[in-house]
Amino acid sequence: MIFQTLDDKSECVGVYSDGKLHFDSMPAGLSKTWKYTGSVKDPNIEYAWLRCNGQKLQDVCPEHLQQDFTELQKTFKAYLKSFQIAKIDLHQNCFFDLVPSDFLLEFCEMRNKITEHVFDNHSKPQNYDHLDRAYKLIHKISYQKLNINVEGCRRLMTSTNDREDIRMLVKKKSHYVDYNLFGTVTGRLTTKRTSNPILTMKSKFRSLVKPTNDWFVSLDYNGAEVRTFLALSGVEQPEEDIHQWNMKHLYGDHPIDREEAKVRFFASFYNNEDKSLNNTVYSRDRVIGNYFYGDRVETPFKRKIKVDQRKAFNYIIQSTTADLTIDRAVELDMILKDTQSHVAFIVHDEIVLDIHEDDRYLIPELKEVFQNNKLGSFRANVKAGKNYGELKELKL
Repeated sequence: MIFQTLDDKSECVGVYSDGKLHFDSMPAGLSKTWKYTGSVKDPNIEYAWLRCNGQKLQDVCPEHLQQDFTELQKTFKAYLKSFQIAKIDLHQNCFFDLVPSDFLLEFCEMRNKITEHVFDNHSKPQNYDHLDRAYKLIHKISYQKLNINVEGCRRLMTSTNDREDIRMLVKKKSHYVDYNLFGTVTGRLTTKRTSNPILTMKSKFRSLVKPTNDWFVSLDYNGAEVRTFLALSGVEQPEEDIHQWNMKHLYGDHPIDREEAKVRFFASFYNNEDKSLNNTVYSRDRVIGNYFYGDRVETPFKRKIKVDQRKAFNYIIQSTTADLTIDRAVELDMILKDTQSHVAFIVHDEIVLDIHEDDRYLIPELKEVFQNNKLGSFRANVKAGKNYGELKELKL
């Protein structure tokens, strides 16, 4: 049965199906809807939004419904605008309590028709399960309020630009991290316009972001994309620092220090014309040969991306690393499911956890799960601190 949820918060439970609104008890047989919202959590439900790669309703609406949908969408936006003017926070209120039932019935029926059209005309992508898991996590993160602590922020206001940046950070809307799952073709997360700018935040402002529990614990890989390249070249992961390892295995004939080895490697890594990374260790040709199919790449996470051969290698590495990190974040979230701790946010290949003191015993397990991913055992860095700007190495 196709249905629509009436709000996107887990505590606001209500659905539309078979021409009726349901609040007290959910009808049986709910199976397909437009998008996951958190209020109905049956793992067997399928989502049209994932089938059409995150397109908007208006983009997949069939032509014969366009005019009616446009009128309903105008009304919907007018309601949202009125809530904004009245300073009604939709994070704290259920949408269905604020609008007439007649509108909900008509709007949801239209969404049902568009949803049915998508299921009839869009096949299930091979990476559907990965996208499903990823979106459920970032949806959960989008409703976790960040602890933006502005005590002592005067010392950071060294210029007009800094004052404006801090003013934007302390605004109510910026207290939530709202990711866009389909913001890039490679799957690397971006944030929406109204989100906290956690991905682009200046390092000197990171100290304003504090845990809601006791500690931030940060997990990131030692040379994430380098290790992805090594794994896809068919080489077992070294336990030591990847750049120290490269010093011995790539540049052993001409001894250099770690920093120079790092600079040399990345100069070749990001230059498609450079042939030095086709050797007995790393193989750009092997990676392209295994994952490039003429006009597209297909990554180990079953993501298909249209691309020419010139960009294929970079897309394979970037996309695989991005999906690998998100996959690990989902696994860490599962470990923390029945605890007071949670995944706070993801910054590229770094996962930041908000850890309660009672859960600190889990940190070794969390590190192990993060390290051991689909491509092998990647060496991980673990840091902890009382704010995001002052994380120190944590020796386990």
